[in-house]
Amino acid sequence: MPEAPGDVVLYELYVRAFRDANGDGHGDLRGVIERLDHVASLGVDVLWLLPISPSPLRDDGYDVTDFRGVHPDFGSLDDLRALIDAAHARGLRVITDLVLNHTSDAHPWFQASRRREGGKDDWYVWTDDPTTYAGTRIIFTDSETSNWTFDELRGQYYWHRFFHHQPDLNYDHPDVRAEMLDVVRYWLEFGVDGFRLDAIPYLFEREGTINENLRETHAFLKELRALVDEVKPGAFLLGEVNQWPEDTLPYFGDGRDEIPYLFHFPVMPRLYRALAEGSVAGIRWILERTPPVPDGCSWVVFLRNHDELTLEMVTEEERTLMYAAYAPEPRMRLNVGIRRRLAPLLGFDRARIELMHALLMTLPGAPILYYGDELGLGDDIHLPDRHGVRTPMPWNDGPQAGFSDHPVPYLPPVDHPLGGYRSVNVAAQERDPGSLLHWVRALVRLRRRLAPIGRGRFSLLDAGDDRLCVFVHDARDAGAGQVVAVHNLAAEPVALDLEVGGGHRWRRVLAGRSEGPDEVEGGSLPVRLDAHGYAWWSSEAAP
Repeated sequence: MPEAPGDVVLYELYVRAFRDANGDGHGDLRGVIERLDHVASLGVDVLWLLPISPSPLRDDGYDVTDFRGVHPDFGSLDDLRALIDAAHARGLRVITDLVLNHTSDAHPWFQASRRREGGKDDWYVWTDDPTTYAGTRIIFTDSETSNWTFDELRGQYYWHRFFHHQPDLNYDHPDVRAEMLDVVRYWLEFGVDGFRLDAIPYLFEREGTINENLRETHAFLKELRALVDEVKPGAFLLGEVNQWPEDTLPYFGDGRDEIPYLFHFPVMPRLYRALAEGSVAGIRWILERTPPVPDGCSWVVFLRNHDELTLEMVTEEERTLMYAAYAPEPRMRLNVGIRRRLAPLLGFDRARIELMHALLMTLPGAPILYYGDELGLGDDIHLPDRHGVRTPMPWNDGPQAGFSDHPVPYLPPVDHPLGGYRSVNVAAQERDPGSLLHWVRALVRLRRRLAPIGRGRFSLLDAGDDRLCVFVHDARDAGAGQVVAVHNLAAEPVALDLEVGGGHRWRRVLAGRSEGPDEVEGGSLPVRLDAHGYAWWSSEAAP
C-alpha cells in the first residue's frame, strides 16, 4: 500500500548535541552524517533537525540572525547538502525547523528597524503604548513580565510573544510576508524535504483579540502551502500549534490547503496523568474531545521533546498531581511545565518506559522519538533553562561519552548512576540484545508492519476496567484487518476477558509482562497483564 500520513515515524535531534565531528565541542552536520546509520536503524522515516541557522544561541537557535545560512558551529551549506544526500540514501527525509514568528534582536533586519533604516522601519511590531494588545497572555511566565520591551535607540516598544530578545516580525507588512515565503522557496529548492513550522498561531496581531489563531494567520499559511505545492509537492509540513484539539483543527484546512501534520499537545500530559493515577480517564477525556482530521492529514504525538513537558492545558488539580508525581523539586519545573526527560520522569523504570512507548506507538497519529530516549538517557536538572534535556548524545562510556574529542563540550554529558553515559550509551546497548535500544527498534518496525496502525479507523474501547487503556485500529474495509492494543496503566496485575467482537483469529504480536495464549479464535481476548504490562493483538499477523 502507498504510505498513509499516520504511517510516518519521526526522529527529532539537536545537531549541536548529536555528534561533534571536528572536535570543537559542538555537534555538527558532519557528526550527524557519521551517526545516520543509528537513526536509520530505528526504522523511522523523517529526521527533524532543530534550528541550524546562524544565531547567538540564546534560545538554542530559535533566535535566528540569518534565515538562509547554517550556523558555523554546525557546518556549512555543503555539509547540509551532504547530510540530505546521505539521509536520502538511507530512505530518510530531512526536515528543518523554520522559525516564522520572530528573529533574534541581533538580526540585521531588527537592527535596521530600530534605526528606521533600509526600508525596515515597520518589519517588526512597534508602539508607543505598551498597553496595546492587553488581552494577550504571556507565554514564558518564568522570565517575561510583558510582551512589550522598550528599545532605547528607537524610543518605542517592540512586540515579542516569546523572549524579549526575540522580536516578532510584522506579518501585516507585505515585504515581510514575501521575504518569508522566499525563505521557504530557498530551502525547498536547496533540497530539504520540508519543515517543522515553529509557533505558527502568533503571526498576526489584532486589538481586542488574544492574538492567536487569527484568520489572517490562516490566510498566510494557505499562501505558504500553495508555494510548497508549487515548488515541491508532497513536502513534509509539521505545524507547532500548542492549542486544544478543536482550536488546532482549522490549521489542517481542508486537508489540501494548509498544514497536513499538527502536534496533538494536550494528549501528552494525560498519558503521564494516566500512569500516575493508574486510570484511563484522562486519556479517554482528551481523545473524546479530539475531532477527526481531514483525509491526507495526521496528528503528531510524542512523549517528550526539546521543550518542557507543558502543563498549560490541564486543570489546577491535574497540574498539582503532575508536579507531585513527576517534578517534586522546584528546579525540575519551568514556565508552566516540567523540564525532565522521559526516563527520569518515569523513575528509570523499564516497565513504565516500555508501556509509555507502547501507548505512543498506538495513539492516533504519527509518533516522534526524541534523541536519547531510545536509550533511556537521563537529564541534568542542575543546568539552567531547557539545557538539561539538550545534553550530548552518549555514544560510548569513553571521554565525553564519545560525543566529542574536545575536553570541554558545549554542555557536559549526563553523568549520574541511573541515566548517565557510563551505563546508558549506544555502544553498550548495541551489545545487549535485551537493551531498550533493541526493544525500541523492534517496536517501531512492528508498528510499521501492522497496517491498521496509522491508517485504520481508531477507537478507544471501554474494557470495563479503567486500569486498562485499549486502542483499536480497524482497517478491515481496506483488507488489512484489525489491531487491538491493551495497556495496563496500573501498578498491579489485571486479568479479564476482553470482548472485541467478530469471529476473528487473533494473534498476540507484542507482549510485555503479559501471559496467556498467543493465538485465539473468536471475539474475546484473554488479557492477563502484570503491573504496567501490555499486549497487542492482530487479526492479521505481521509478515
